[in-house]
Amino acid sequence: MKNHRIAAFVYAVVSVVVILFQIALAAGAPWGAYAMGGAFPGQFPPELRVAAVLQAGILAALAFVVLARAGITLPRWSRTSRWLIWVVVAFSAVSLVLNTITPSAGERAIWAPVALIMLICSVIVAIRKDAP
Repeated sequence: MKNHRIAAFVYAVVSVVVILFQIALAAGAPWGAYAMGGAFPGQFPPELRVAAVLQAGILAALAFVVLARAGITLPRWSRTSRWLIWVVVAFSAVSLVLNTITPSAGERAIWAPVALIMLICSVIVAIRKDAP
């Protein structure tokens, strides 16, 4: 398997973990200390539960872009994924910065490494030479 495909699979698997975390927050899991800078320890208030669902949707869309760019799925997105992958890279970079500077030590410890993995994987997929 080529490196960009491995990176895409890793990105997708990590995305599923983050999506499940967001869905759990939306469902009322008391993990607010590990999100949003720890500003809402315990359960998220209703408006942030909606935001967690929206973020889960965004993360799923980003994962599909990575998989499409790697040539794994959504062949009709092949052309569009050539520029959309850079949106994923930018999103991943911003996520890494935000998860590194968060005041929540727990969030930093868990999500900064996750964001770094997602950034590295998205860059590997973005710079692939044998683009579809």
